[in-house]
Amino acid sequence: MSRQNYLFTSESVSEGHPDKVCDRISDTIVDAFLAAEPQARVAAETLATTNRIVIAGETRGPKSVDNALIEHLTRQAIRDIGYEQDGFHWETAKIEILLHEQSSDIAQGVDAAAHKDEGAGDQGIMFGYACRETPELMPAPIYYAHKILRDLAAARKSGKEPLLAPDAKSQVTVAYEGGKAVRAPQIVLSTQHAEGLTSADVRRIVEPYIIAALPAGWVDESTVWHVNPTGKFVIGGPDGDAGLTGRKIIVDTYGGAAPHGGGAFSGKDPTKVDRSAAYAARWLAKNIVAAGLADRATIQLSYAIGVSDPLSIYVDLHDTGNVDPAKIEKVLGDRDFVRLSPRGIRERLGLNKPIYARTSAYGHFGRAAEADGGFSWEALDLVDALKSALA
Repeated sequence: MSRQNYLFTSESVSEGHPDKVCDRISDTIVDAFLAAEPQARVAAETLATTNRIVIAGETRGPKSVDNALIEHLTRQAIRDIGYEQDGFHWETAKIEILLHEQSSDIAQGVDAAAHKDEGAGDQGIMFGYACRETPELMPAPIYYAHKILRDLAAARKSGKEPLLAPDAKSQVTVAYEGGKAVRAPQIVLSTQHAEGLTSADVRRIVEPYIIAALPAGWVDESTVWHVNPTGKFVIGGPDGDAGLTGRKIIVDTYGGAAPHGGGAFSGKDPTKVDRSAAYAARWLAKNIVAAGLADRATIQLSYAIGVSDPLSIYVDLHDTGNVDPAKIEKVLGDRDFVRLSPRGIRERLGLNKPIYARTSAYGHFGRAAEADGGFSWEALDLVDALKSALA
């Protein structure tokens, strides 16, 4: 039997965090290629440091997405995040682009042929997870850690809080009683700010947003606050700490409440199952929970490079289900029910679209499905089919 009374903590980082700046740039490049050619291939990695951006990787797509366009889009992404500092400025940062053609050895395994469907872009294992802790079927600690930073970023960008700057981190400890998330005994918030503010000044700015982001009653007199606990935080972003694409994979997923396969998402087109199959696994887990088949669900999918269908499908309902997990595995493995090949995932979820820059901060999961296809893996469009198949 799982523990009922415990503390669990998750962290989030803002769009201005150095690693998230890199994720945003890499996903902006993915979007540029997919907007020009939906079947384009992209694997773009970004490094950011003091007034310097280096972009490297492999692509296969139209010549219209050239270095001049990539540099322009990179500067616009940095500007949108809000960096106009001496040490990191959208207009003056030096940008080096080292993208080259995708390996033909990789391409031959991924591309479809006369008697072969498209294969996975790499080997690997991917996990999806869902639970009933929030209406979005996400673990509470990571969901609220994201919400705090998203709300603060909105206030900063609107001009309501001009003394805040782009780089920020949050951490929420949640107390569980009887298996339910009930309060936040510890809250950590570090945010870059204008010169001259003390930690107490910053707390006065951010505390109302944090309280509003959390459920009513979660913050009380016993809650311990750590706001800018090191003191001054004026130098931030890539000027304060170098950033890399793909370094915040736990922030991107479930905050440590569920397994992670190890592969990052950002900078990869959807032939890479690190991204597309992780999205599919979340979609399946969320629909299983939404269908009332379990209170918690973990899905694992595994793939081999160049092979179309998953090598294995694993379902864990954490002793909360009313259906044998093996029966769910059998249903999910039926090609007539759902195709979990890379092509099948991309077509079902509509992934060959420029929808990825928006995923680069505040989590890839727990967001609302959007009209243009963004966050399609959050849709509850499999609920009825699952109920019928498992009746």
